[in-house]
Parts: sequence; structure tokens; C-alpha cells
Amino acid sequence: MSDSSVRTGSVEPAITPQTKFAPSWAVIGIFLIALIWGVAYARSFLMPVVLGILLQLVFAPVRRKLERWGIGPGFAAALIVGTLLSLLIAGTIGLSGPVRTWVDRAPLIGFEIREKMDDLREVTEGVQKAAEQVDELTNSGEKEEEPGVQRVRVEEDTGLLAYAMSLPWVIAQIVFTLVLMFFLLSSGDMFYEKLVHVMPTFGDKRQAIRIAYDIERKLSRYLFTITLINAGLGLAIGLTMFWCGMPNPILFGLLGFLLNYIPYLGAIIGVAVATMVGFVSLDLAQEALLVGGAYFALTSIEGQLVTPYFVGRSLRLNTVVVFLSVTFFAWLWSVVGMLVATPLLVAMRTFCEHIPALQQVGHFLSARGYELEEDAPVES
Repeated sequence: MSDSSVRTGSVEPAITPQTKFAPSWAVIGIFLIALIWGVAYARSFLMPVVLGILLQLVFAPVRRKLERWGIGPGFAAALIVGTLLSLLIAGTIGLSGPVRTWVDRAPLIGFEIREKMDDLREVTEGVQKAAEQVDELTNSGEKEEEPGVQRVRVEEDTGLLAYAMSLPWVIAQIVFTLVLMFFLLSSGDMFYEKLVHVMPTFGDKRQAIRIAYDIERKLSRYLFTITLINAGLGLAIGLTMFWCGMPNPILFGLLGFLLNYIPYLGAIIGVAVATMVGFVSLDLAQEALLVGGAYFALTSIEGQLVTPYFVGRSLRLNTVVVFLSVTFFAWLWSVVGMLVATPLLVAMRTFCEHIPALQQVGHFLSARGYELEEDAPVES
């Protein structure tokens, strides 16, 4: 208590930890809510920006390799972006026919699945008898209808109109992503030079460059490794679908390749799609279940054995955090959010590892056992 307060008889209020930090936590909560709302509202702009930056970080080592071979950054960027665009156009043209066929058949898939499910009713006789009783009651109710009343059945639209209306928006997003990626790659290391220039001390400059290059290295290693693993998985799925007599095995292989970039949810979607197509395309319902089981077995082998073996220990993440991140970004940014969720976690964990105050957050994002191996005390 100060002398002036003693003379005036006033008492200064005591500042407790609760009164000091309660407003700060409230402000942080409001900021997080506003941030999530803003990210969701600006999704049309932020999705291609984030995707373009991630692709630039992935292909930056490739661009430097081309520069060491005497290729300028602008031409190297054009070569990388042109290769990606060519692969995208070739894949779209090659798969447009099978995809159009399945989209046209979409209204009939549900009806055909219900027909194939009749084969499984022999196993459950009680359920079959109950269904027959319900059918009898339904038929009796239909017979009591007035003879002059006509029944109208409404056919649902095939959905082609919705796809056609959203196609220009998707193309615009892809073009924006590739153009941004081209400008980022063609600028070379300009942003790193700017980052070094604005840092106040030499130690901060070294730390910033170390973090940037480490994020580049780990993202490139992670995504290139996952791409090779996904290619092998897609090949195995395509051959398995061909062996099971499924239509368009190449389409299933590409579907498995793309869906495996989405942890956990991608495998679930792939199993569901393979099983439904099996119900429509194969003669017996048991064969459709076998197809879904084969797809699930391949993704399980990949997820439990192949990926942990080839992906380095320093790149493994907390499975619970990965699942929550994928579901959160799926709600936030739909399919693009599911694709960028894991690379963003890799970048965030790498950043936290270089900041002493955030190292515990990095340990929380890492897989089990990483903390013990990385931070074990050194005995003298």
C-alpha cells in the first residue's frame, strides 16, 4: 500500500490471479470463435491459398534441385505446375466416362441394393417373416384405395445439373491454386530473404530460416512418402477389384489412391463405396461383402504396417489429434479441409518443436513414444 493511499484513507483493491487472467481467457475465447467463423466465411478464398502454400512448400526442394541443374526459378516453376496440370487434365479426361456412367446410374443404385439385400434375408428368417407381414399390410392398404385415384411417383433428378453448376467454381479454385503456386515457386527464396531481413537479431534470423527449411523438408518427405504408399495401395486395390470382377477397376484404384490422403475417413468412404458398387454389379450379396472386406483388409495393412514402417518416427502424429483435425477441417472446408488437415498438423508440430515455449504442444501432437525417445535425459 502506497503512502498516498494511507494519507487519503483509500485502500487499493487486491489483484488476485483470478481477476488478472479471467478477462484474458474470455478475450481469447471470443477471438477463437471469431477466428473460426472468419475462416469458415472466407473458405472460398482461404482454401486455394492454403493449398497453394502447402504445395509450394512441398515442391520447393524440387525447384531448388532444378536450379542446381541450371534451370531458372521461373522455368522450374512452370515445369512443376505444368506437370501437375497435365496429370490433372489426363486423369480427368480418362475418368470422365466411368464417372458419368455412375452418376447417371445413381438414382437406381438404391433400388438395386435393396434387391440384392433380399439374398441375405434367408439367413435371418425371423426378419424375413416380419417383412412379409409388413408387405401384406401395405398391399392390403393399397387395395382399399379408390379405383379412380391415380398414384404419382416422383423421380429424383440425376444430380447432373448440380454437378454442372458447381463445375465452374471448382475449376476456378484449381486455377487460382496453380497460379498462386507458380508465383510462389517462381519467386525463389524471396520470402525467406524478406523473413531474414525483418528479424531483429542474428539468432532470430537463424531460427526463422531453420524453421522454414525444416517445415519444407518434413512436408516434402511426408507427402512424397505418402504419395508412393498411396500409389501402391491404389495398384493393389485396382488388381483386387479386377480379380473380384468389379467394373472399372482402374477407377477404384484411383479412388483408393486419392481417398488414402484422408486419414481414417478415406478408408471408411472407400469401403462403403466398394460395398455399394458390389451390391449393384455382382450377382450375390455375399460377393459384395467380400469386396468391401478386401478393401478394408488392404487399407488396414497399409495403415497398420506399411505407413508406420516407411514414414519416419519424427513425422508420426497423435492419432486422436489427426482424427479430430480431419473431422474439424471436413466440417470447416469440406473435401479440401480433409486433404490439408494432416499437412497442417505436420507443419504446426515442426514449428512447435523449434520454439521452447511450444515444445509441449509439439509433444502432444506427436505419436506415442516420440517424447521419450527425443527427450530422454542424457546420463553422464
